[in-house]
Amino acid sequence: MTTSSSPPLVALDVPSTPTARRVRLGIADTAALTRRDLLIWLRNPAFIFFTIIQPVMFVLLFRYVFGGAIPVTGPYVDFLMPGIIAQSAAFASFGTAIALARQLQKGVIDRFRAMPMARSAVLLGRLVADTARLVVTLLVILGVGYAVGFRFNDGAVPALLMMVLGVAFGVTICTVSAYVGLAIKDEESVGSFGLVWLFPLTFVSSAFVPVTKMPGWLQAFAKNQPVTVVIDEMRNLALGGPLALHAWQSAVWLIGIAAVFIPLAVRAYRRAT
Repeated sequence: MTTSSSPPLVALDVPSTPTARRVRLGIADTAALTRRDLLIWLRNPAFIFFTIIQPVMFVLLFRYVFGGAIPVTGPYVDFLMPGIIAQSAAFASFGTAIALARQLQKGVIDRFRAMPMARSAVLLGRLVADTARLVVTLLVILGVGYAVGFRFNDGAVPALLMMVLGVAFGVTICTVSAYVGLAIKDEESVGSFGLVWLFPLTFVSSAFVPVTKMPGWLQAFAKNQPVTVVIDEMRNLALGGPLALHAWQSAVWLIGIAAVFIPLAVRAYRRAT
């Protein structure tokens, strides 16, 4: 009786991918998913319409219906537009949460995981696409604002910085929405939850009325929440005013929110099924 011996197993030394190559592949994957998300948006005219029509309606309603009843220093439309831009940037984050929840429900994210691609590309591609969509939305709103009388009073550079701050604010809120969409997972629940936390933050702020016009017990919250801080800085950039205080406060809030919710979103993505 003969016995056959199996050949010894030899461990293969598979070279690891250089870091620079991994970064290049990750950027390429992110660009591919960004393009995919933008094509979905561009090929859905109804989505484009409803993305833009709501902030335009807010501009017209507050400019011509409520504006005459709200006393402010100077033209109300100049006071209003930085608030509308910040609010629209925040509300645009609904799309991030709903899209990620929908992808989870339909198994799209599971298919992405099975593909040889950078795991970070799913979240980064979504955020980059939403940033591009946000820029388009804010430019349309600014155009409507100019049509109804809004003007920058402090030059081109502060005007550009105001728009950059509005986009940065919107992208920061998108990180919160990304976590919400991946954590809750249900598309309808995500849409309802967005109203619960975004509406109080945007309306109990300096977006539409001066904080000093609110009841005293509400002013403490309104003055010290991130939406008011960012809007006050945007307003000072647009109309001229002291920038130092609200500039560093805005930076602290935005960096702090991103530092908390980016890791939470990544963790929720890894655990999502």
